[in-house]
Amino acid sequence: VREAFTDASWSGGLGPGKPGMKITRQKHAKKHLGFFRNNFGVREPYQILLDGTFCQAALRGRIQLREQLPRYLMGETQLCTTRCVLKELETLGKDLYGAKLIAQKCQVRNCPHFKNAVSGSECLLSMVEEGNPHHYFVATQDQNLSVKVKKKPGVPLMFIIQNTMVLDKPSPKTIAFVKAVESGQLVSVHEKESIKHLKEEQGLVKNTEQSRRKKRKKISGPNPLSCLKKKKKAPDTQSSASEKKRKRKRIRNRSNSKILSEKQNAEGE
Repeated sequence: VREAFTDASWSGGLGPGKPGMKITRQKHAKKHLGFFRNNFGVREPYQILLDGTFCQAALRGRIQLREQLPRYLMGETQLCTTRCVLKELETLGKDLYGAKLIAQKCQVRNCPHFKNAVSGSECLLSMVEEGNPHHYFVATQDQNLSVKVKKKPGVPLMFIIQNTMVLDKPSPKTIAFVKAVESGQLVSVHEKESIKHLKEEQGLVKNTEQSRRKKRKKISGPNPLSCLKKKKKAPDTQSSASEKKRKRKRIRNRSNSKILSEKQNAEGE
């Protein structure tokens, strides 16, 4: 870790440069930003992930990051770091006290190393995994970290040279990735997000989260109440008595009609 901080000393001591050089650096920065914006969806506010080596170089070069970064990138910026970077600066002692103060003023982004902290370079590298979905810029003077960042397409890299901040040009890996996307061999993360957004607007994508939340119908057994034996209804004495009376009346009526018919036959004779 200390070697990375000592390697940062190559950045300073050569003066701020001529005004013409400043204009050309801004032109190059504008060109590089346009490339990352069009191909990877990088947008304002630009999130700049700082490590301890970059903070130390800014301190040595007397660079006011909050003032000079937005002017150089011609847009709103957010200075960010991680807990691992802060922990690393604390362990390195008094020599990097000023760099630690600069890092402590940055916004702290959550990293996956909650329990066991790792080195600042390893932590920043993990923050730009899987296509750099949060569009982080990596600002470092660690040359080993810079080489690893350049192998990941779509990650803007910043460093300090001649007491001046520089946005590095897109790496060969990044350019090769963009060419593969243009030829149809690959699909960038930015394109995947835009395609998904368009499908959601047109209602072509079903909301899988809601369908997952729907509870599955449980296969339940028979209702225990339906398994009980049906009780026999007690006979209604009143209704049965009334039915018997009706039957008797009908029989009597039949007998009376028979007697009358016999009498009428006798009289006719």
